[in-house]
Amino acid sequence: MSKKPLWWWIATWFGSGLAPKASGTFGSIAALPFAYFIQKIGGLYSLPIAAFLIFFAGWWASNEYLKQTGRNDDPKEIVVDEVAGIWLLLAALPHSWHGYLIGFVMFRIFDVLKPWPICVADQKIKGGFGVMFDDILAAMYPIIILLLAQIFFPHFYFHYVH
Repeated sequence: MSKKPLWWWIATWFGSGLAPKASGTFGSIAALPFAYFIQKIGGLYSLPIAAFLIFFAGWWASNEYLKQTGRNDDPKEIVVDEVAGIWLLLAALPHSWHGYLIGFVMFRIFDVLKPWPICVADQKIKGGFGVMFDDILAAMYPIIILLLAQIFFPHFYFHYVH
């Protein structure tokens, strides 16, 4: 077995992106335990900081992956973008199994459907930044929905999300 470089481990999120189907889902699932421990150990602001840091590490790792494999698209094996996106979303949710479940489902819906402007970013922005950016946008939709739910339906939000 050959030794893989650091960029490979980051880009594929420790190999979770090698799942034969639904690699983005597997990458998102593989991000959850890390998010839990980051929040548990680091406290309230640790996960948004970690999302910020993994975005830049993922940008670098994705660029390296694309360069080393000769690809210019968004390969399914690269799932660090899902990690950054779901961590950003989970940072806006309660640190509970309900919050994680809601975050996971909402993130996957928007990441798969890619409504505007996510679809534009996915098609037009290339390289490592493009790989990472559309998943940050996919996290923003649920964050906005959850903020609106807090404002307009506070009873529902606090009853079902917490």
